[in-house]
Amino acid sequence: MSMSHIAASSVGVDPGPRRSLEAASPRHGEKLIKIILGMCATVSVLVTTAIVVSLLVPSVNLFREVSIREFLTGTQWAPAFANPTFGVLPIVVGTLMVVVFAMVVAVPIGLASAIYLSEYASRRVRKLVKPVLEVLEGIPTVAFGIFAFSLLTPTFQDLLPGMSWRGPFSIGVAGITVGLLIVPLVASVSDDAMRAVPADLRQGAYALGASRMKVAVRVVIPAAISGIVAAFVLAVSRAIGETMVVVIVAGAGDPTLSFDPFQGAQTMTAYIAGRATGDIAAGTIVYDTIFAVGALLFIMTFAMNMLAIRLVRRFREAYE
Repeated sequence: MSMSHIAASSVGVDPGPRRSLEAASPRHGEKLIKIILGMCATVSVLVTTAIVVSLLVPSVNLFREVSIREFLTGTQWAPAFANPTFGVLPIVVGTLMVVVFAMVVAVPIGLASAIYLSEYASRRVRKLVKPVLEVLEGIPTVAFGIFAFSLLTPTFQDLLPGMSWRGPFSIGVAGITVGLLIVPLVASVSDDAMRAVPADLRQGAYALGASRMKVAVRVVIPAAISGIVAAFVLAVSRAIGETMVVVIVAGAGDPTLSFDPFQGAQTMTAYIAGRATGDIAAGTIVYDTIFAVGALLFIMTFAMNMLAIRLVRRFREAYE
């Protein structure tokens, strides 16, 4: 006997017939939706598994000829030369330089934009600016590359004539361009995280006499830090994988280990794009390097995503 029947009997009330919580008729629509959702999740897992397998199998062929230590620590990257070298470090450094310059640009601009939209902008301004930010996210990266190659690089060369410019390519300008490219991503995701902070926290801070800037910096940002960190990590992953901008602005043919931001440099994605569209025979060691570099890029991006999940769980705050 259920508790409701016991309680009803104790006060002399007839509880009536017991009702089952099961549906009176089979819900075939819900079962169909459950099957479709399960199939979608399965397809996602299978595609990810297929990508990993397609990268690892040719990579194993490369590492039968080249040691992993030489691949990861070597400072000469010339797999197609007569005397080939397989040190991937130069193009890894080029990739990381793009990421560093991109984040130097994207983090302050994107976070400031998010603070303005969340705390200062009127509803009318927000309705105008927010869709514009989301549209900017959809601009083709080749357009950003042409813009930087034709305008940004010449402008920086005119403003900084004493630097070590060599030709039209620059890894620093490429990083700045990628930073401009991911500003809308940082701003939009951070703004959504700040808007999700309960209004009671803001009202409590205002009641204590805090200014709007203090509320934003000391209340809203700490409360939304998990979403903001996720935005930063997503931006890093986006910068690591960017291809077209770095091919156009940084060049794709100089895999020299260099930390000079005013010179051109090759990145991992630029190498993959250049070799994959070139005339190389399948099954050769040069062909296998494309997959080895792709596997390393996948591991770097996967590590960033795992770090993002860990940071979000570490700083997540729940409000009731």
